[in-house]
Amino acid sequence: CQGGLLFVGSSSIRIWDLKKSFPDRLALNRGFGGSQMSDVIQYVDRIVIPYAPKIIVLYEGDNDIAAGKSADQVTHDFQSLVGLVHAELPKTKIVFISIKPSPKRWELYPHMKQSNDQIQSLTEKDDRLDFVDVSRVMIGDDGLPIQSLFVKDGLHLNAEGYRRWANLIRPHLSR
Repeated sequence: CQGGLLFVGSSSIRIWDLKKSFPDRLALNRGFGGSQMSDVIQYVDRIVIPYAPKIIVLYEGDNDIAAGKSADQVTHDFQSLVGLVHAELPKTKIVFISIKPSPKRWELYPHMKQSNDQIQSLTEKDDRLDFVDVSRVMIGDDGLPIQSLFVKDGLHLNAEGYRRWANLIRPHLSR
C-alpha cells in the first residue's frame, strides 16, 4: 500500500467491499468493528504508519458518540490522530467521512452533526485534510435517514449506501 490508499475506521469501513466500490484502485482495508477514534490513535503505528499511504480514508466518531463521548472529545481525538499521522507522514492526505445519520442512532445525530461541523471546520484550514459530508445523500426529503440505505440493524450500510458513499469519496482520491 506504500503510496496507496488506506481505509481505516469502524465496522462501516471493515465490511466495505472496496474492490467493488473502487475497482480501479488498490485500496487496503484496515477497519475494525466497534472501534473509536482513540483506538485508531492507539494502533496508528500498526495500522497506518507502516503502510505510508498517500491517502487515508477515515470513518470514526459513530461509536465514540454512542459510547457517550462528547462532540468536542471526538474532534480533539481527530486532531490528535491527524497530528500523529502528519508527524510521520507529512504529505499524507486524510479524507474524513462524516459521521453518518442512521436510523439506529438518530437520537444521537445532533451530537454527531456537531462533531462533523467541528471537524469540517478543521479540514478547511489544512490542504492535506478533506471532509466528505455523507448526510446529503443519506437524509431524505422528510429530514430522516433513508431506511433503504441500511441493512436490517439500521446502523450498517447496504450496497446502495456504499455506492452513494463511493460516489462522494471518489473525487477526493484524485487530487
